[in-house]
Amino acid sequence: MSEQQVEALPSPEHHEGGFRPIAELGRDNTKGGPHYGEFIEQVRSLMDRVRLADPTDEVALETIDELKKLNDRLDEVVVDEWSAPSWHRNDLPARGNITLPPFEVDQADAEGVHARITFRTFHLGGNGAAHGGHIALGFDDLLGMTAAVNTRAVTRTAFLHVDYRSITPLNTELQLHGWVERVEGRKVFVRATLHDGDRLCCEAHGLFLMLKPGQQ
Repeated sequence: MSEQQVEALPSPEHHEGGFRPIAELGRDNTKGGPHYGEFIEQVRSLMDRVRLADPTDEVALETIDELKKLNDRLDEVVVDEWSAPSWHRNDLPARGNITLPPFEVDQADAEGVHARITFRTFHLGGNGAAHGGHIALGFDDLLGMTAAVNTRAVTRTAFLHVDYRSITPLNTELQLHGWVERVEGRKVFVRATLHDGDRLCCEAHGLFLMLKPGQQ
């Protein structure tokens, strides 16, 4: 993502009375430190392995012990949601947010959003295909970005409809395109497609609402 495109994707920020308007927001790619990206990648790798792990009781007990120690260590650095680096790290896939399938944004402007998204082993639904719920999650986040960049306002999802047209493969870089169809007052109508090369995997349409001052 270019510097100009990164600037076009500010992160939500909460303050007294609700969200600040998008035009007022900045970004801070230093939050979490220089190794935050690798930190997130190692967590994703753990999630991938756990998804298909069939541990012996010995391995399970050893892992539980290590995870308890790790959780105790991380308890020391947990912050509130508005201070978490994942709201700010536009330099990382999916802004460093492990709850999202990792994606890289190539273009984000009033004309729409073009992104590359990968559903990993953790996102397995069955028979080597991505789970439909994870696909919807990817659409929801990137269509929210599409609505926000187009309107320069913070938006919330009102509804999201996904049509699954063919198998969405795992561990494959896919192309997602989102665009705004029309804006009616506070209503932002959006559409998106997800392709594996020339093959359409899914398409979506939804409605996002621009928040009023003080709304959350």
